[in-house]
Amino acid sequence: MDGLELLKTFREVALRGSFSRAANSLGMSKANASKYVALLETRFGVRLLNRSTRSVSLTDAGHLLLERSKPLLEMIERTESELQGHAGHPRGRLRVTAPHGLGQSSFAGLIGEFMITYPDVHVSLHLSNRVIDLVEEGVDVALRLGRIRDENVIVRRLRLMDLALCATPAYWARRGMPKKPDDMRRHDVLTYSLAGGGPQLPFEVDGQPYSVPVTSRMDANDAAPLVGVALAGLGAVCVPMIMAQTHIERGALVPVLREFMPRDLWLYAAYSQRRHNSAALRALLDFLEARVRDPEPVS
Repeated sequence: MDGLELLKTFREVALRGSFSRAANSLGMSKANASKYVALLETRFGVRLLNRSTRSVSLTDAGHLLLERSKPLLEMIERTESELQGHAGHPRGRLRVTAPHGLGQSSFAGLIGEFMITYPDVHVSLHLSNRVIDLVEEGVDVALRLGRIRDENVIVRRLRLMDLALCATPAYWARRGMPKKPDDMRRHDVLTYSLAGGGPQLPFEVDGQPYSVPVTSRMDANDAAPLVGVALAGLGAVCVPMIMAQTHIERGALVPVLREFMPRDLWLYAAYSQRRHNSAALRALLDFLEARVRDPEPVS
């Protein structure tokens, strides 16, 4: 039997001076209330209550236990109440990780809106392109871009991501506009750093993945500097549309080969399997799903 439950029963009997009244208060039988106190006495090896047919009174040991256990039980009950509040009302700290590229998009504004909507939630945002172990590093949710491969996390798809292969109008005028994926073999491309293998561009031909080896003029582990170099006219870059959209809308970058861009890349939220996820995490997931589910069309 849980020692905490025994202490709660003992306290109730001591305060009410009756096994019957204590049992009614706790929602248990009188027999169980008597049994729990007897178990506690056996555990400590002392008599805690003087029992008679009409009343119950504390022994000296019972007075000591009631006095010493009171702050402990009050602290536990306050904690239980606060935890139940966390379960029902979004509050507390959320540790979120996201790729650097999202920091260059409207994502930061969305986090701000979420914090306005839920003022009792504090967000710790860590930008990193590294795929981390959520449990080991104490992260509540990871926002990721790409194909979903990790089977050790729960995944909530937020939005199918469009890719944009683009360069400046001047670059395309100088080097020629590609008509098919293999035309990119003769272009300068600004690429992501790869752990192994040569630089490639991802395409989709007849519904199947199709990779084209390219010449990398520059590589980086983050898309933001690649976009900056592309704006300088030094090559073509393939990035999520959310990172290129404003540049495309103002004509600084021109997308090509849209019909060949992959259709299986997602922005998704990954979180670990837990029996009880906090109300704050559930609120963030629902908020992001509602706000980023439908991409705005790019003209």
